[in-house]
This record gives sequence, C-alpha cells and structure tokens, in this order.
Amino acid sequence: MVEKHSDLFHIPFTRFIEPFLGSGAVFFSLSPEQSILCDKNKQLINTYRAIRGGWKMVEHHLKVHHDKHSKEYYYKIRAMNFITEEEKAAQFIYLNRTCWNGLYRVNLNGQFNVPIGTKSNVVLSTDNFEKISSLLANAILIDGDFKQAIDLSTSGDFVFVDPPYTVKHNHNGFVKYNECLFSWDDQIRLRDSVKSAAQRGAHVLVTNAHHDCIKELYAGIGEFISLSRASVISGSANARGKYEEMVIKCF
Repeated sequence: MVEKHSDLFHIPFTRFIEPFLGSGAVFFSLSPEQSILCDKNKQLINTYRAIRGGWKMVEHHLKVHHDKHSKEYYYKIRAMNFITEEEKAAQFIYLNRTCWNGLYRVNLNGQFNVPIGTKSNVVLSTDNFEKISSLLANAILIDGDFKQAIDLSTSGDFVFVDPPYTVKHNHNGFVKYNECLFSWDDQIRLRDSVKSAAQRGAHVLVTNAHHDCIKELYAGIGEFISLSRASVISGSANARGKYEEMVIKCF
C-alpha cells in the first residue's frame, strides 16, 4: 500500500503508531526512529519481540524447519507447544509461510488450525532478521486492544489505523477467521479513539470498508478517499480480485 499510494504517507512526524500491526508493511517501509506497535494477536507481537531480542536463534530454528519441511512435519510442528520465545517465533513464521494461502486462523481454543498449503519455501532470500531486529530496537510493542496504542498518541504522532473491515450489517463478505470478530461496537470504539487522537493533534490515517455506514461513522472527522486493494484470501481464485476501500484522512 505504501508504494502504490505513497502520497498518503508524506506526513511529517516524530513518532509512528500502528494499533493493528499485522505484517508491519507500513512500519517497515517508513522505518521510523520511534514507534508504538500494537496487535491483539499475542503470538504475532511475541514473534517480533523474539526477533528483536534473539534474531539469530529464530533464524536458526527456521532453517531447521526449512530442511525438514514435509506434510507430516508441518502437522507435527503445528501441534507442538514450544518453550522458548525464539522457538515459538520460528514456529509462527514457518506455519505462516507454508500453510494454506498464508492465512492466520485459530479455533475457539486459540489453536492454529490452517491446513498445509502448496508453498515449501521456509527460508526466503529476502529474509533479513538482523535488520528487522534493528528497526524494532526503539519500538514499544503492545499485545492488546488498539485503544492502548491510540490513547498514547499526541501532537507530532502519525497514527496508521488498518482494522479488520466489518460494517454495520456485516454483509461485506469478510470472513470470521479469529476467535472474536471485530464487531460494529469495536468500530464505534475505534472511531471514538481516532477522533480523540486527532483532537490531541495527532495525524491519523484510517483504512476501512467502502460502505455508507463507514462514511456515516466518520462524518465530520476527516476527508474520505476511495482506493482499491487486491484480496487474495478466498477458497476460489474466481472470488479473488480488487475491492474498493475507504481511507479517512484525519488531519
């Protein structure tokens, strides 16, 4: 998104805040000196923490997974409960890279349950865990609700908000992949947090579903910009394609 819509990110700031971190694509592209990074997925945040504090061991364990990868090995690793943070991080990355469509989904017990996919490359030529560790050195990492991160924002901060896209009637085709769906009440809480952050002087950029209820929700708070984004998570290739989304520029 940063490369395709780089003009949206030409924002002067002293600190970067991302309350829905995910892959961290925007964070790693901007490479800010100061940041607050948050995600509700505790395993994801712990993976970043492990890379920051012990990237060499994470890389070592990932290479072992690469050498042993097979269908039988995948399900064996998927079922295991590792002890060290570096082992857990390597497991998380391994499963993400070799599961179906790179999907992250857990059952009601919080157990990862995505079947094996077609990709077998575990160690990638683009891997640079040392650089990732360096970029995360001055980051505050939070595993929890988005509000924890947004409430820390103040004047001079740039807050990039990319939440799960749900709409008021939940008829937008997005699927419930995690334990708890990001509900409409969560969307209202998010709007309130964004509004408060903007009032404190933070520059906030929000992405969301291109839907009338989102326009109504953020009416009077920011400028609406329509964009298109590719969707790759679908059981059928025919169901994948480009979808309209909304960007709300609150500054």
